[in-house]
Amino acid sequence: MGSGMAGRLLSAGFPLTVYNRTREKTQRFAEAGATVAKTPREAAAQADIIISMVADDTASRTVWFGEDGALAGAQRGSILVESSTLSVKHVGELAAAATEKDCEFLDAPVTGTKPHAQSGQLLFLVGGSTQTLATVRPVLQVMSRDIVHAGAIGSGALLKLINNFLCGVQAASFAEANALIEAGGLDREKALSLLANGAPGSPLLKTLSARASSAPASPDFMLRLMAKDLKYAIAEANRLGLSLRTATAALGIFNGATEAGLGEQDFSAVIGSIVRR
Repeated sequence: MGSGMAGRLLSAGFPLTVYNRTREKTQRFAEAGATVAKTPREAAAQADIIISMVADDTASRTVWFGEDGALAGAQRGSILVESSTLSVKHVGELAAAATEKDCEFLDAPVTGTKPHAQSGQLLFLVGGSTQTLATVRPVLQVMSRDIVHAGAIGSGALLKLINNFLCGVQAASFAEANALIEAGGLDREKALSLLANGAPGSPLLKTLSARASSAPASPDFMLRLMAKDLKYAIAEANRLGLSLRTATAALGIFNGATEAGLGEQDFSAVIGSIVRR
């Protein structure tokens, strides 16, 4: 995702410094004119806008905090944009740390996949001030089909978790439906076509149905990351006094798929993960 976003920024002519813990992944950006930093701190040192796209809270802490973290290099008045899908709690902690550095902060996770990032068709869900968003909008527009201002800091993170938990629940229910189709001896192709084109046929279910028949060569969205997002959504709901029972059931299915060794595959791999007792 981050590679696609960086590519869009470069193609639009923005001066860009990139950092990745695997330096080989930055080579093509160096060849395209980007500066390659050795640490997040170095990457942030000369930047007016600092964008992070990583896997989870742990990775975000590593990138932002510590002696070599981006916050240590961030200059007063710079704008921090966290585009990863993270817990609302961590986003709040990061926003507080940005304030201590006299920096502006937006939580701006995205919906979409790697191809959407490469083609500039992401949807940004932004939490933070309208003024700060107005400043960074020209940068975000290069990477997106639309930008939704969800509200105050943390709103973008919460809306993204709600989006993904609904996707996770649909995928988990489809996995069980697929298992029932096979156990009942139905014609799988006919059944999947009926479901995809009938009342249950959401855009996601149609995508999952196609991937069930032909697994993608590389994951657009790793299965273990969907499990992570379900976990974060459940935790935030609990903090707000709610119980997400469907999300909890879906997390059990995704955890089982991860334990079966499918965590690094596309999340559509959950469809074949249900086995008979």
